[in-house]
Amino acid sequence: MLSEATNRVRLDLNAAREIYETRIKAIRSPLGVTTLGFGFLSALKTHDAPELVNRLRRLAQNAELDFAGVVTSERTTLCRIGPHSIPKEAVQAANPIANLALDRGVAISGTVVLSKEFLSAEDPELADRAAIRLLPTPRAAPRDEKQETSGMALMAAIPVFDGGDLLGALYGGVLLNRGQAIVDKVRDTVFQQEIYKGRSIGTATIFFNDLRISTNVLAPDGKRAIGTRVSKEVKEHVLDKGERWTDRAFVVSDWYITAYEPIEDIFGNRVGMLYVGVLEEKYVDIRRKALSILVLMTVAGMGLAVGLGYLLADKIMRPVHRLIAASQKVSEGNLSPEIGPISRDEIGVLQNTFKNMIVSLEERDRRRRAESDNRLLQSEKQASIGRLAAGVAHEINNPLTGVLTYTHMLLRRRDIGDDIRSDLETIAQSTERVRRIVKGLLDFSRQTKLDREPTEVNRLVDSTVSLIENQALVKGLSIKFNPGENLPVLTLDRNQVQSVLFNIIMNALDATEPGGKITISTGISLSARDGGKKGVEIAVADTGCGIAPEDLDKLFDPFFTTKEVGQGTGLGLAVSYGIVQRHGGTIRVQSEAGRGSTFTIWLPVDETPERHENTRS
Repeated sequence: MLSEATNRVRLDLNAAREIYETRIKAIRSPLGVTTLGFGFLSALKTHDAPELVNRLRRLAQNAELDFAGVVTSERTTLCRIGPHSIPKEAVQAANPIANLALDRGVAISGTVVLSKEFLSAEDPELADRAAIRLLPTPRAAPRDEKQETSGMALMAAIPVFDGGDLLGALYGGVLLNRGQAIVDKVRDTVFQQEIYKGRSIGTATIFFNDLRISTNVLAPDGKRAIGTRVSKEVKEHVLDKGERWTDRAFVVSDWYITAYEPIEDIFGNRVGMLYVGVLEEKYVDIRRKALSILVLMTVAGMGLAVGLGYLLADKIMRPVHRLIAASQKVSEGNLSPEIGPISRDEIGVLQNTFKNMIVSLEERDRRRRAESDNRLLQSEKQASIGRLAAGVAHEINNPLTGVLTYTHMLLRRRDIGDDIRSDLETIAQSTERVRRIVKGLLDFSRQTKLDREPTEVNRLVDSTVSLIENQALVKGLSIKFNPGENLPVLTLDRNQVQSVLFNIIMNALDATEPGGKITISTGISLSARDGGKKGVEIAVADTGCGIAPEDLDKLFDPFFTTKEVGQGTGLGLAVSYGIVQRHGGTIRVQSEAGRGSTFTIWLPVDETPERHENTRS
């Protein structure tokens, strides 16, 4: 409750400040309108003091001003609304706001500290009203003065020009000392005249320095506490440091939740404080009643809870114990435990969730076994074909070299006809193609040692893309690389991984028609098969023809290709698969016929250099 009151009083102080500022505007606006009048301007130009006094009195009556006057450009008072409306004295009290408006040539409004001499010149009654005797106040800072004779006022001054000539300034204001209008408006507007135990719940005060000069806080005798002072602690916090104060405080005769903020004059000096407070007793009583009700409710609730707990414990705990037993069986490897009948309450939701979890575990176990079988089958298939390919390649390579050598020797002869030369060139081209196939077989079958080095993946991808950009431009394709941020440095065989990227991007290039797009992106991801292991992912996506569903499972098989005869050997993806696998990574494919494909390479972050050197045999 007290925290709520503290928040309320902060908002109330904002409202009080708005009312304070609004009163300043209510002074400035009619002054500004008056200076625009032709009659006023004519009277000022001719120094027609009686006419100006009549206008000033009407202005003061309409704007509810305590004083108003006109100052010439020589800083002397031409006339005012007080008893001595047309001053005759040679020496005049300084008019701080009018002089400032004349110096700056602009309208000035705000809080002003006025001397006793100025107030006496304006109206002796104002000087008497401003004089406030300082009353003894507990916890207030020491002051030598027994009486405050200066006044604090809200004022405005408007410079008056005729063309470019400065004629003087019109000023006016209200004295805050012993004034009631602003503080009572704050009380009536903000606190809506709320009464608690015969006292107003809210109060407001305007301080001149630490002295109450305008307040609706009441003294023990029932009068307004004019002349009392604020505590030394609040004065130092608000006036000396210029900070807001919000806390509980003993104000004259009662405890209040209070808020203070400094008031600055037109020169930027802290000259006073604005205060609002709410009676703490109301919130203390509310808190006491709330605590009493809370204690009663707590005791009643505890008794009810004990009774209901005793009645419902067995019903609730029986299925819970069955679930605990079932969980133990699952931890032992039994994925078909008995959990009993399904309840119709929240326990039933828990039982259904447990059953769904068991189904998910079974599905994940089945999927992992299938993936393991597929990987084992793929490894065995590649190992078998690799051994066969190595033997076949070695057997073919020697005679193939002889055929190619003798063919080129025959082509150097000048005594053969064009038809024979054409046939020999066909033999040489076909032999070269067979030679490339044999080289692919040897690459596929060899388990070359990985030459690992620290590698920045983004830089590796960028250098690979730069090798292919020209071919893409020639075909009319766009290649875009979206590098991931903060990627860790991997330990890779840079050349072999680059060959994998080159092969996959070239396949995307071949599968995409002119006008299409190839997008390469990198990022950090977790392995779906290896317990959420952290790694770097490289995705190559194209907008090409896609891959038929029946071909997806055969993509990494040696000699499988969807290209036309003579356009590919079917070994590129098989070799790439082996390189990535030996790095401890994976390649996966997502494709839809007619809508493009995405090849994703995943490489682990913390893979040791020799861990996968001998994965395949």
